[in-house]
Amino acid sequence: MHVMFMKKVIVGISGGVDSAVAALLLKKAGYDVEGLFMRNWDSMLNNDTLGNPNFQEDICPQEQDYNDALKTCEILGIKLHRVDFIKEYWDYVFTYFLDELKKGRTPNPDMLCNRFIKFDLFKKEAMKLGADYIATGHYARLQNGFLMKAKDLNKDQSYFLADLKKDQLENVLFPLGEYTKPEVRQIAKDAGLNVAEKKDSTGICFIGERHYQEFIKNYLKPNPGAIIDVATNKVIGTHNGLMNYTIGQRRNVGLSGDEKRHYVCGKNVAKNLLYVAFGDDNNYLYSDACTLDNINLMGDLPPKLHAKFRYRGEDIPIIIEEIKENEIKISYPTLAKSITPGQACVFYDHDKCLGCGFIKDVYKNNEKLWYLT
Repeated sequence: MHVMFMKKVIVGISGGVDSAVAALLLKKAGYDVEGLFMRNWDSMLNNDTLGNPNFQEDICPQEQDYNDALKTCEILGIKLHRVDFIKEYWDYVFTYFLDELKKGRTPNPDMLCNRFIKFDLFKKEAMKLGADYIATGHYARLQNGFLMKAKDLNKDQSYFLADLKKDQLENVLFPLGEYTKPEVRQIAKDAGLNVAEKKDSTGICFIGERHYQEFIKNYLKPNPGAIIDVATNKVIGTHNGLMNYTIGQRRNVGLSGDEKRHYVCGKNVAKNLLYVAFGDDNNYLYSDACTLDNINLMGDLPPKLHAKFRYRGEDIPIIIEEIKENEIKISYPTLAKSITPGQACVFYDHDKCLGCGFIKDVYKNNEKLWYLT
C-alpha cells in the first residue's frame, strides 16, 4: 500500500469487519482517515403505495450496522459521517433489478451499486469532505491503474467491480487486497474491534434474511404459468412467476410431491413457461458460446483470455469471436454450465480484470438455446 503521509482518506464504513480493518490499516499507514456510512435502503420502508399496508420491510438491519460503525470509529478514534442515498439507490439499482426480473433475466444489483453508488455518489460526497482518496473493504488490488484480483482468491471481489469505468478507480485504495480473510479477522481481534467476530453479510441487502419470493411479490405481481418437462414438452406443474427462478435452480421450483431430482433449465417469457429437466443429466445446462451486451472495458481484449460467469465461479478460457459497438460474442471450447442471461461475464488476463459484459443470448453447436431467456 503506497503511503501518502497525512493525505485524507474517506473510508466506506459499513459496520462490518472488512471496512473496519481497511480504516485501521490506513490509519496505521499514516493517512488522515474518516469514515462515511451509506444508507442505501430504507429498512423501515412501508409498502402502502403498493397496496399492501401490512408489509413492513424490516429485514435489512442498517441501524444496527450504523451503530456498529459508530462504535468501530470510536475505537479507531476517527470521525464518522453519514449520508442517505435511498432515492438514488432506488432509481439506479432497485429499478434496474425489477426491470431485469420482468425480462426473465437474473440481475446482479451489487455491480450496479458499485458503479452508480459506491464509486460515484459516495466518491463525490467524499470529495465534498475534502478527501484525497476513497477506500473500501473490497478484496481487490490496483496495479498501474488496472483492477487486479486480490491475494485471497476465495474472497476476491474484482468480479463485482468489473463494471466500473477506469476513471472511477482513480484516487481509490483497496487496503485489503494483499490480505486473506483470516488475516483480516486476526487484525480486527488484535485491535479489539467490536466487529471482529461479526458475521459477514450475504445475499442482497434489500432482501436480507427474508424469503426471496415473499419479498419480490411485494414489488412484482405474481404471474403463474405452466412448468414444462423439457424432455417431453408436457405440462407437469405451475410456477408462481418467472422472476422467482434462475437457470440451474434446484430448490423451490414448485413440483411438490415429486422426489425426482430436477432443475430449472430455461424460460420462455413470451409464453410465461418455465422449463425443467429431471435426473442428474445436466446436458441442458451446458453451452459453448454466448453474446454479451452493456459492455464495459477497462483495457483491450486479447483474442484469448479467461472469463468468470459468476462470483466464485471458475475461470474459463474463452475466445473473442466478434466485437460490435455494444455487443461481444464469445465462445468457450470447454463447455460451461448454467450461463445465465442477465449475469455478468467478467474478462481476465491472468489476474488483471479487463471489464465485463452482461449475458444476452446463449448458444450451443451454433444454435441459440431457445428455452433460455
